[in-house]
Amino acid sequence: MADTTIKVDPVVRDRLQELARDRGMTMRDLLTELAGATPTKEELRKRYEETKAYVEEHFLGRPYTEEDEKAGEELWAGIVSGNIGEVQ
Repeated sequence: MADTTIKVDPVVRDRLQELARDRGMTMRDLLTELAGATPTKEELRKRYEETKAYVEEHFLGRPYTEEDEKAGEELWAGIVSGNIGEVQ
């Protein structure tokens, strides 16, 4: 594999080196891991469409609507705020 150079500020370089060291890996391996784990916009769009189709088929039995999305966002907000979730 051919090497290449990525120019970044020294602060960013030092941060990457520290993150790699903390994980017991090289900076090359860290960057490879980060690049592989970070989806592109197209990959996110595809994942969304696949998830939507699965939910429609296996849970809703109908098309996913804006109302469903709003209800999901409200549910998530309730979970994050602590209003929904663990029973006291």
